Amino acid sequence: MSTGGGTRAIVAALAANLAIAVAKFIAFLFTGSSSMLAESIHSVADSGNQGLLILGGRRATQRSDRKHPFGYGRERYFYAFVVAVVLFTIGAAFSLYEGVEKVMHPHAVESPQWAFGVLIFAIVAEGFSFRTAIRESRPLKGSHSWVAFIRRAKAPELPVVLLEDLGALLGLVFALFGVTMAVVSGDGTWDGIGTLMIGALLAVIAVILAIETKSLLIGESAAPEVEDDICAALEGAPEVERVIHMRTLHLGPEELLVAAKIAVRHDDTAAEVARGIDEAEQRVRDAVPIARVIYLEPDLDRNAVSDATKA
Repeated sequence: MSTGGGTRAIVAALAANLAIAVAKFIAFLFTGSSSMLAESIHSVADSGNQGLLILGGRRATQRSDRKHPFGYGRERYFYAFVVAVVLFTIGAAFSLYEGVEKVMHPHAVESPQWAFGVLIFAIVAEGFSFRTAIRESRPLKGSHSWVAFIRRAKAPELPVVLLEDLGALLGLVFALFGVTMAVVSGDGTWDGIGTLMIGALLAVIAVILAIETKSLLIGESAAPEVEDDICAALEGAPEVERVIHMRTLHLGPEELLVAAKIAVRHDDTAAEVARGIDEAEQRVRDAVPIARVIYLEPDLDRNAVSDATKA
């Protein structure tokens, strides 16, 4: 998976969130709305999160060294996990606290036109960011559903930006609902309810991100169709009779480790086996370019040898 689309989506989200955060803070100063304050903190947290994703992408490009012989590709997973933690602690926890405070001590929203204007502007800006993330994700999603894409994606940036942008749009709708109800009813409690809804939404998104990135941090295998391609490439080599067993592991979004035990003919010479392994490795790299690290262990097909002996 190329990082190009992910980078474009991150930059679009960062630009949108910085502009929106400033606008929301101005609206909060004029209105005193807790929903606007929660949304301001939400946008600041999102901006920081995009910065973390960019930092993780840069650190992941470091060359491998003696201490990290397989490179730093998992830096991207680590910083994506940090994003989930930041979203929960700063975004969700603050919004829930502010919402409870406003429900317990409600006050009217002042100068609501500022809140409405900023919220409409923010919805347009977040919609642009969300559209960019969808456009960049669609070629990678293929025929899978969006839920499956988020669960299966090995590059964390696009799923993170997609969920953040979706959460931002829904949060803006919740803020608009809370402010509107507070203005119409004259009861500031509705503003607090909107803030609580934003906090609950951010908590759900943070938990989903944490679960998915935790799985990537622990180590995930290649997708089943990718493993099928690797097996086909290995067994397509003339010197390889079959794949006895195989394990794959993502060292990073665009780097895959392949370890396999392959059956070779019992009468092949060492030179023939070595040449066959080299050809098999090249076939795998041609079929799956992200298979950067390949370890093949030659062995005999015990069942075939047993059958030949009986014959």
